[in-house]
Amino acid sequence: MFKNISIVGDGAMATVMAILLCEKRDSSASPQNDKGQGTIASVRMWGYDREQLSEIAQQRENKKFLPGYKLPQILAFEPADERIMAGADLIVSAVPCQFIRRVWKRLKDYVPEGVPIVSTAKGIEVDSLLRPTQILADVLGEKRGTKYAVLSGPTIADELARKLPATACAAASGEQLARDIQCTFNCPWLRVYTNTDIVGVELAAACKNTIAIAAGIIDGIGVGDNAKAALLCRGLAEITRLGVACGAKAQTFAGLTGLGDLVTTCISPKGRNRSFGERVGKGQTVEMAQRATESVIEGIATCKSVIALAERYNVEMPITQAVYEVLFENKPVRTAIADLMKRRLKAE
Repeated sequence: MFKNISIVGDGAMATVMAILLCEKRDSSASPQNDKGQGTIASVRMWGYDREQLSEIAQQRENKKFLPGYKLPQILAFEPADERIMAGADLIVSAVPCQFIRRVWKRLKDYVPEGVPIVSTAKGIEVDSLLRPTQILADVLGEKRGTKYAVLSGPTIADELARKLPATACAAASGEQLARDIQCTFNCPWLRVYTNTDIVGVELAAACKNTIAIAAGIIDGIGVGDNAKAALLCRGLAEITRLGVACGAKAQTFAGLTGLGDLVTTCISPKGRNRSFGERVGKGQTVEMAQRATESVIEGIATCKSVIALAERYNVEMPITQAVYEVLFENKPVRTAIADLMKRRLKAE
């Protein structure tokens, strides 16, 4: 159980994690896990933009990314780079994947040695093709003795803020760190499991966003539920192929961060990637569909990265390839669907 927690980021997931941790701050031991829950002493949040962070602090609400939910008074806001991680036992990196490198280069001189960092990001960095924890390790280096972990799963921020039942997975290469993160974030409405397959958890989290764009396109163009079911099934198959080629465990993709997150992202009306795809399916240009939201649509950049990874490992990913052609090569949606249906017949 971690006592003093610093959250780097001020988006929807950062905000809902802050709410959850603050509500646990003064809780006593309970039977929710076999070790029980201790108490959290402090929760602090930092944002890249001082003015935006100050606005959230003054309003006690993140109106830009998670409107409608008042933030606990005990949540502290720390704009100073040099102070946000001082005294922390755990650091939460809640920064979108494509911005991790920029943010942590700015903060790297202030990271305490040996303090674990748990990432909530879902994506693969363009050009480097690194996963979130790999980006952190690349920026911070190994000399600090920092251990990295992931908190991922079907966790739509708005539903967590409403305290609707949800599950997540705490993944770390060491079982003890995974259990400590599990104990820290587990609460009555979020049940946290552990996993030691960081590669699989991060790849599943990233790849499903591109499949979610395809799901949205199917919703937008109105080709039916049969098509969407096929998309989820075959999409999971190609994600698993890539994961195994990269060294992940196949069973990870049948779990919460694979199938679970894929289903949620592909069906939820609140999913950014699915909603973006739906706008494209209804005829909007990629640029217009992007401008419709202030949130980062990770699946767009991730699509490029996944295609590059697939080429590196010689993995066939026809759905992801079709999404790439629609987004970056102006291929008509109906043509992309027709081409998928005309592919060579084979066994499942």
